[in-house]
Amino acid sequence: MANSPRPIILPSMAALQLFSFFICSSVPDFAAALTRQYTFNIKYQNFTRLCHTRSLVTVNGQFPGPRLVAREGDRVLVTVVNHVAENITIHWYEYKPYKEIPILFGEWFNVDPEAVIAQALQTGAGPNVSDAYTINGLPGPLYNCSAKDTYKLKVKPGKTYLLRLINAALNDELFFSIANHTLTVVEADAVYVKPFDVDTLLISPGQTTNVLLKTKPHFPNATFFMLAGPYFSGQGTFDNSTTAGVLVYKHPSSNNHFPSLKPTLPPINATAFVANFTKKFRSLATAKFPANVPQTVDRRFFFTVGLGTSPCPKNTTCQGPNNNTKFSASINNVSFVLPSLALLQSYFFGQSNGVFTSDFPQNPATPFNYTGAPPNNTMVSNGTKTVVLTFNTSVELVLQGTSILGAESHPLHLHGFNFFVVGQGFGNYDPNKDPSTFNLADPVERNTAGVPAGGWIAIRFLADNPGVWFMHCHLDIHTSWGLRMAWIVLDGAQPNQKLPPPPSDLPKC
Repeated sequence: MANSPRPIILPSMAALQLFSFFICSSVPDFAAALTRQYTFNIKYQNFTRLCHTRSLVTVNGQFPGPRLVAREGDRVLVTVVNHVAENITIHWYEYKPYKEIPILFGEWFNVDPEAVIAQALQTGAGPNVSDAYTINGLPGPLYNCSAKDTYKLKVKPGKTYLLRLINAALNDELFFSIANHTLTVVEADAVYVKPFDVDTLLISPGQTTNVLLKTKPHFPNATFFMLAGPYFSGQGTFDNSTTAGVLVYKHPSSNNHFPSLKPTLPPINATAFVANFTKKFRSLATAKFPANVPQTVDRRFFFTVGLGTSPCPKNTTCQGPNNNTKFSASINNVSFVLPSLALLQSYFFGQSNGVFTSDFPQNPATPFNYTGAPPNNTMVSNGTKTVVLTFNTSVELVLQGTSILGAESHPLHLHGFNFFVVGQGFGNYDPNKDPSTFNLADPVERNTAGVPAGGWIAIRFLADNPGVWFMHCHLDIHTSWGLRMAWIVLDGAQPNQKLPPPPSDLPKC
């Protein structure tokens, strides 16, 4: 949450995201809070998957990253030492666990994924796809040369397990299911939700979902596959494969040759399934304990999100969608340009001139039929533009997907805040009719939510966290193409409402 305690990170510079597990246990109020210190050494380490060995950027040489343990109320101090040539960001997603079985979904590339993205940006084409999906870093037995690299979750009959699911894939939303078992969704992005049961769920990059798994009352004469496969609603190429782990009951019998059962995942483009699934999320709020969703709005914004094109640089040949163009992406047709100086640094020291402007459009400059036939001109504009908000501004933001170069889902992530998803729908958002359908009683509270293919979502949040906060699509290639922007929240009047200065030992760029 925006005003929740955060681990202290030294230093932080933009480039990559590395995932580790943060485990927090609850304790009685009288327990003394501790300061827990950890050191992250960022370095390359060789790993082999699919009979290919390559170097990965790791935390302390581990893939996935190490586990951090703390009790509620503790102060966590993490010192990050970067031993690689590239700049590194450690970005914290919010968890509130006290007992967990982490299930981390990811992707494996036989080549360096940064090189894959760099090639796509250079040629203007879409990126090459991953070679496998992974569960806790392991592709599983459905891929060649991978039978031994299979995640096994060992369970006992008649127990309830809490699975903490994290999608750390670069470019893919994923379905997940366990054969012959029901999953009870209880938490999303570190906020409890009204429990509901599913056989299959969807999790987008950057999202976390906690589910309860109730095992069979007796030892079954079977093992059960856990499958994760892609949801893809666009028109480009994608990794159409499936990763598998195995749910294994600790059977007292020496017979380990039980049949393996597989679940059935939805079709790859099951947009209706995704919409029905996301509508099931509701916060725990009640009339007696209402949600903190803003009931009144100070500022309203309408942002289009989608793909577009950019002209090919002079004297070069590009492999984009048409007429020697490059793929781009934008919000309100503004494709974000990385500044030469960090936005937070330039804002804090009053050095915005030549770095960024504060004129990000509140609405599309040229309205069109967003989910109908695309306009003839698909070129984006470029800029480093921000929106400036006074402290404690209540914001309503409608995120409208477009059909330019094909309608597809966009998981949007907002740094620095949780937001409430108060509405969603297909087609073009209607400001005269759709607000009457908003859920202001028990909307789900998240930090990453999908803008549906050919549709829209409406979110509300309170700008009570001073600083500069990115909002971006969590499909990495879309972010690289420019589908991102930044909010600047000004200081409030009280001392605890002001942005603190950078640490004295912050490295100079």
